[in-house]
Amino acid sequence: GTAVVVGHVDTPRGRAVFHGLGALTPGHRVEILRRDGRTAVFTVHGVEVVPKDGFPAARVYGDTGVPELRLITCGGTFTPATGYTGNVVVSARLTAALRATAT
Repeated sequence: GTAVVVGHVDTPRGRAVFHGLGALTPGHRVEILRRDGRTAVFTVHGVEVVPKDGFPAARVYGDTGVPELRLITCGGTFTPATGYTGNVVVSARLTAALRATAT
């Protein structure tokens, strides 16, 4: 299925965890440490900015039949009055599951 991780691009104090998310391009690797100690490795295949009004939820959150990851943060135009107009959505496919390393 599709796993989703959502994070802020910025805060009133500055950059946040997903500040550089929109700079990812197809081929970048994203590694997620799993509870079992293994690392799930995803390879980015798409980066887009989608409108908040009319957000394509079924496409972004829907099951693709293969393990995928969506990383989502705010994006598009920003104004203090209305905030961001869209969301950056990064789509990635599982390409490896690395074994846990001994500590």
